[in-house]
Amino acid sequence: MTRGKESKPHIGIYGRRNNGKSSLINLFAGQSVAIVSDYAGTTTDPVKKSFEITDFGPIVLIDTAGIDDNGELGLKRVAKTLESIKHIDLALLVTAANTWGEHEDMLVAEFAKTDTPFIVVHSKTDIEPASDGFKQMIGRIHHRGFAETSVDDSHCVERLVELIRSAIPESSYRTPTLLGDLISPHDVVMLVTPIDIEAPAGRLILPQVQAVRDILDNSAIAIVLKETEVGSFLRRSNIKPVLVVTDSQVFGTMNRLIPQDIPLTSFSILLAHFKGDFDNYMAGTPRISDLRDGDRVLLLESCSHHSSCDDIGRVKIPRWITDFTHKKLEFDVVAGLDALPRPIDEYALVIQCGGCMITRKQLINRLRPAVEAGVPVTNYGMAIAYVHGIYERVITPFTLRTVKLES
Repeated sequence: MTRGKESKPHIGIYGRRNNGKSSLINLFAGQSVAIVSDYAGTTTDPVKKSFEITDFGPIVLIDTAGIDDNGELGLKRVAKTLESIKHIDLALLVTAANTWGEHEDMLVAEFAKTDTPFIVVHSKTDIEPASDGFKQMIGRIHHRGFAETSVDDSHCVERLVELIRSAIPESSYRTPTLLGDLISPHDVVMLVTPIDIEAPAGRLILPQVQAVRDILDNSAIAIVLKETEVGSFLRRSNIKPVLVVTDSQVFGTMNRLIPQDIPLTSFSILLAHFKGDFDNYMAGTPRISDLRDGDRVLLLESCSHHSSCDDIGRVKIPRWITDFTHKKLEFDVVAGLDALPRPIDEYALVIQCGGCMITRKQLINRLRPAVEAGVPVTNYGMAIAYVHGIYERVITPFTLRTVKLES
């Protein structure tokens, strides 16, 4: 699950070995898409399968290893199962034979830690239906519904889908807007997109594409150009954009070229406001000035990519922060959703990328240990703006909007 997840709602299936988790996926699909075996422990790593639910939309089901696995390898499978909870929108806790114990209690506790809603599913009811006592027992648990399933009951999936419709968070499937609260129809928005060694050949990077689409969805006008063309365009066109969004790496140049009465921000800060922990970023960014010799800084990249010789996370940001603070600092970079190399409280600062490849829930859960430990957190774009002396300018579009809403 290191690539993050798509915008489709992700539903994780959890439970003990041989409780019917893979069979449940096959019920959804109407075909054998997951390995089903009478032997416990068939599923190892979490396995994804995409589906389309009529009148709801696409979803992704994630089949996980049994929570009761044992042995050295089994415990690693359990760890991956528990880790996957951070990245889902809804959980199906699969039970069987009226059995509930410490394994189910552990899953419920993990769901609570990440604010993950869950539905209890009693499978194999053709062999042993759920008893009244079992139903009363789970009725005391804060779940979002209860369903019974059987391979002999073709209608059980329909009933479960209705529960999923009502239980899954709206934020998991609605289409939010990246710029819609900053612009109006017919507004002109300028997007500054440098073409450098890190730009994919023949393509724009995902945040730039998302911004273009969002501007069009809001019936506004997008002007896309390289940083080398900005000055001449403004002089020759006599067009005054209502907002300029730039790549953070050319903040300094854009701050000089864009008149002060035109709002300026970056793609990374747009994403920070759209899906990041923006309030904590606002509180954590100025803490860059508090870094001391020997402090360790963690940079979190939420996707994996080929590193260039002048990589933004591995090279540029460490260089800029070192030049700004004049301190001897240590930097760790973690790509994807991999485990951290050391305890979070050993870091003086955490800097998160824009998170274009992951969901808000994944990003918030990624930062949660740092926030709970009191470690300051910030975002690539906000950190870059701060060390370049234009932090207040590039967050103004969002702080002004907050003031307007409160008034």
